[in-house]
Amino acid sequence: MKYPDLFKETSMALLVNKARSGLTVLGIIIGIGSVIAMISIGQGAKSTIENNIQSLGSNLIIVMPGTQRGLGFQVSSGRGSAQSLTLDDAEAIRQEIPTVAAVAPELSGRYQIAAKGTNTNTQVLGTTADYPQIRNIEIDSGSFITGQHIRSLSKVVVIGPTVRDDLFGEGVDPVGQAIRIKKIEFKIIGVTKSKGGSGFSNQDDMIFVPISSAQRFLSGGNYVSTISVQASSQKVMTETQSQITSLLLGRHNISDPTLADFSIMNQTDIVAAASSIADTFTILLGSVAGISLIVGGIGIMNMMLTTVTERTREIGLRKAVGAKRKDISQQFLAEAVMLTFIGGAAGVIVGWITSLLVSKFGGITTSISLSSIILAFGVSTAIGIIFGYYPARRAAGLNPIEALRYE
Repeated sequence: MKYPDLFKETSMALLVNKARSGLTVLGIIIGIGSVIAMISIGQGAKSTIENNIQSLGSNLIIVMPGTQRGLGFQVSSGRGSAQSLTLDDAEAIRQEIPTVAAVAPELSGRYQIAAKGTNTNTQVLGTTADYPQIRNIEIDSGSFITGQHIRSLSKVVVIGPTVRDDLFGEGVDPVGQAIRIKKIEFKIIGVTKSKGGSGFSNQDDMIFVPISSAQRFLSGGNYVSTISVQASSQKVMTETQSQITSLLLGRHNISDPTLADFSIMNQTDIVAAASSIADTFTILLGSVAGISLIVGGIGIMNMMLTTVTERTREIGLRKAVGAKRKDISQQFLAEAVMLTFIGGAAGVIVGWITSLLVSKFGGITTSISLSSIILAFGVSTAIGIIFGYYPARRAAGLNPIEALRYE
């Protein structure tokens, strides 16, 4: 049978019973649409996580006090709360490792903040003048902390836009006004630009103070919470991390690296770990949605078997006038593939629209890739072949004499 004739016969056969064909296609549409939407949500989540991590800084290496077992996701001993890192450690890293571009020791804590009848509870971060360079912070108004502020124990702060809105109102310039932290008055010298974020990673909801002032007036200790290090380039991050490890082991008189009282993570490791989790999440979502595709395929097989039964006399007549097994098989297989192809095309559109709606009204970033669309068409075609093969083979195997006698 020629392909134009095959296409014409297939179209006419499917249009004979429009309702049944439509319901069968609907199962494929739901399946393909679900897969497209779920994969786009997973890929969007992955992109958001990676962007959030990258926004924390460029070529970033984080040194934390306390021992750590694994890559930041397993049980650790005192990680982040131990008191094993000092300002001298940060200065040694700055001076003795040539591949380091900038170093910013940090001392963080949450405090109640008050200003002119308003108050909020937020994170206060003691740091140095290098912090904006390392963590990609920009100043919206005023200025950031300087070396002079640190040397003179100045009671000055730089606040994030969320803190400004909570304490003074949206759009107000608070530079020059005062706030109280632990009943100690600090003068606002700057406001950072909005970066976005949520939870503990929201740098818009932070207050920055000179680290010397944080140690003297807030924590009362000489330790630091973390040391953020910026490598001079992406290529030397591993080398820089190794050098920092060796330097701190020597400074802390530790001969066995497994007994180190600090742990180090670099940005590349964090991104890789987060991407791996996001990929697993995407596969899980796609697999759950893929179940509906199997159901849709079973629906196609059921329809094609019913069609074979209804058209038994037609098959017998075709064979009686010279149609070959191959011709009969091609016709029924083509009907199954056409159903899934139409369903796949419509499913891609439905999945795309669903992704846009989820992004607009659900507040979840979605990302539709060309590979997911190609995969959808490939899967829909495969389903048509797999679930249409048995009915087509059954139709081709009918005995023409028995088929003609079928009532």
